[in-house]
Amino acid sequence: MIKAIKVTGGNLSWDSWKGPGEPPADHVEIEVVWTAINRADLMQRAGVYPPPPGASDILGLEVSGRIASVGPDVTQFKPGDEVCALLTGGGYATRVVVPAVQVLPIPKGLTLEKAAAIPEVFATAWLNLYHEAALKPGERVLLHAGASGLGTAVIQLATAFGNPVFATAGDSAKLETCRKLGASGVWNRNEGSFIDAVTAWGGVDMVLDPVGGRYIAEDQRVLNVDGRIVLIGLMGGRMAEVDLGIMLIKRQRLIGSTLRSRTVEDKGEVMQALYRHVWPLLAAGQIEPLIDSTWPIEQVEDAMAYVAENRNTGKVLLKISG
Repeated sequence: MIKAIKVTGGNLSWDSWKGPGEPPADHVEIEVVWTAINRADLMQRAGVYPPPPGASDILGLEVSGRIASVGPDVTQFKPGDEVCALLTGGGYATRVVVPAVQVLPIPKGLTLEKAAAIPEVFATAWLNLYHEAALKPGERVLLHAGASGLGTAVIQLATAFGNPVFATAGDSAKLETCRKLGASGVWNRNEGSFIDAVTAWGGVDMVLDPVGGRYIAEDQRVLNVDGRIVLIGLMGGRMAEVDLGIMLIKRQRLIGSTLRSRTVEDKGEVMQALYRHVWPLLAAGQIEPLIDSTWPIEQVEDAMAYVAENRNTGKVLLKISG
């Protein structure tokens, strides 16, 4: 039997069912050891971010664990291999079936615990920095929520590839973490608008914005000519003012981006890009996933409240099995 946490009317409940048989031809079955909490999990639980059609309604967008079985067309993995995976759902279960192209061996030298903090944030970071925004070396990035799991990945990744980062966050301790990870400019959002500080820093060529709302108008003010705002979340609300005059004169672009609803092919391409460009940096210790805390899956309610209150710096993990 497979045990999992499902969402029912905004509440979490345990559910069990008979496990799958042989995975589909190009899929693998993973025995989950670790998963992680993402903002999307909180939004799904609140009923404002349903899973894509056909996806599991079980929470969880990334896991690490061991291959339990493989489909007949899968040649790159075998039972017992330690892996991490990007999911569309199902990570809070004891086992999950996922397309093999969304699975990678854990980076050399990393534990399963560390590996669980990689797939969603580093895939999101790569997708938006180097696909959506198509950053060139030397272009500058403004990052909001810099101390989140995603933010800590973005700072390290962008810095490693020659893109200076200005990070905003909500307290001095989080900003100090951002500096240690490589951010060369920081701003406490509780001290007012970031516009003057970012302008004095030299402006930016890209904004990675999980906030939306009133931030969009301020993002526009600090963008250089040909700048891009990549909107990845709505923590500040879904309605915003856009100055079309500034957009036109400075040739700005506002790009909406999500990872979860993309095709398996798209996700596979992102994962392969990580394997080529990011896995060597992880194996060499040049960058690493930042883990705030770990919780047993039985304490998922408390762990979710902790994330909802913005108390974490880095990723919050859930232990599923030994």
